[in-house]
Amino acid sequence: MNRIYSYMDMVAKEAEEYAAEHTTPLSPLLEEIEQFTLTATPYPSMLTGRVEGRFLQLMVHLAGARNIVEIGTFTGYSALAMAEALPADGKILTIDHDPEHAQIALNFFDRSPDGKKITLHQGEALAILQGLPAGQADLVFIDADKRNYAAYYEESMRILRDGGLILADNALWYGRIFQPRDEESRAMAEFNERVKADGRAEKLFLTIRDGIYLIRKKGAAPPLP
Repeated sequence: MNRIYSYMDMVAKEAEEYAAEHTTPLSPLLEEIEQFTLTATPYPSMLTGRVEGRFLQLMVHLAGARNIVEIGTFTGYSALAMAEALPADGKILTIDHDPEHAQIALNFFDRSPDGKKITLHQGEALAILQGLPAGQADLVFIDADKRNYAAYYEESMRILRDGGLILADNALWYGRIFQPRDEESRAMAEFNERVKADGRAEKLFLTIRDGIYLIRKKGAAPPLP
């Protein structure tokens, strides 16, 4: 079973495989995206994968999310996973600057009945985020260039409703946050400290795969319909 990701050194390979085998499988199209990403892209480590994909779906369900913003589309796995968990009137805005990634993702979205819930904007994420209205997103998933995580976080807090969630991927950054020696590692370490100190949020650092920082914007969430 091709579920062990060799780039991961934070969790034992056996534990990674065991977790995947004990997680509900995702749709056949998501399985196809996974295999495509692992075999036909130069950066397969950027794939979300079954465990994190199912986690995202559960977060969408538990949050009662209808309006999601994703920063970093890649091959479309995480956006489509979340779209499958949304109600019929739910919407995802996903952002990626790479035209090749955008086209790959769009090709997969077009093959899914849930693809109509997804709008992909190609361009610089920060500029696109700054053009979004405040307080309307239920959930934001950050999984893009690490140097801009702090800026993405501030914009995410602005566009997020009270009680809404931010999920920041790669929060462990392959363990490099513990002794950051390059710009991306320093950026991720500084991002984690920024979130830790932010009184506007409740936060939980999860060691799922390469780390997910789960952040809830303080305030009363609107009642579910």
